Amino acid sequence: MKQKRFTNLPDNDQKRQRRILRRTQTKGEQSLWMQIRNRKIGFKFRRQVSIGNCIVDFYCHELKLILEVDDGIHNESEQKQHDFRRDAWLKSKGFKILRVINEDCIFDMDFVLKKINEKVKDLKNKII
Repeated sequence: MKQKRFTNLPDNDQKRQRRILRRTQTKGEQSLWMQIRNRKIGFKFRRQVSIGNCIVDFYCHELKLILEVDDGIHNESEQKQHDFRRDAWLKSKGFKILRVINEDCIFDMDFVLKKINEKVKDLKNKII
C-alpha cells in the first residue's frame, strides 16, 4: 500500500475553495497581486494559501507574512469578530499579518505598497 507523502494536505473542499477564490478575486486583490507577484518586492508571495483551516489572501513563507485585503464585509461586527479570532490563532502560530483595504489597492496602490515594503523591511531585518 502506497503511503501519502504529506500527511497535512488540505482536503478537496479546501482545495476547491482556493480555486474559486483565485477565480473570483476582488479588483483590489487583482491589483495587489499584479504588484507583488514574481518577487517584484523581493520576496515570493503565493495567493489563496491554506494555513490550518484558514485560507489567506497572500502569503510569503520566507517572512511568515500574511497579506489580507479587506473589503466592506470586514466592517460588519460578526466578520470583525471572526477576523479577530482567526488573526489571534494565526499570530499564535508565529505568522505576521498585514491588513490592507480593498479600495486602497485600487485607488492608492502607492500607499499600500509603502505599507507592505515597510513591513517587509522590518521583518527582513529581524531575520538577518
